[in-house]
Amino acid sequence: VQLQASGGGLVQAGESLRLSCAASGSTSRIWIMGYYRQSPGKQRELVATITRGGTTNYADSVKGRFTISRDNSENTVYLQMNSLKPEDTAVYYCLCRAVGSYWGQGTQVTVSS
Repeated sequence: VQLQASGGGLVQAGESLRLSCAASGSTSRIWIMGYYRQSPGKQRELVATITRGGTTNYADSVKGRFTISRDNSENTVYLQMNSLKPEDTAVYYCLCRAVGSYWGQGTQVTVSS
């Protein structure tokens, strides 16, 4: 499985961004897709995940602000990030789990105060 991530960038606090990640290859076995993030000096942490059936899971820090969705026909996951805060600044990594775990290239999200 290969993952192609897009989106990200520099925004001001309170603004929105949308990330997307498209999977290709052996996509029929993908059962969960999502995003993790990593800030300098911190461990990579869960942001949100979504199963093929649409069950979602969010980190407490993003609940109510971020929405993860998935287009199974396009094997694409989306992360809509609203009301962004400076503490959301990080490199965001797309993940999918099939037979193994696969990571996309990181995309930088920077939120200025």
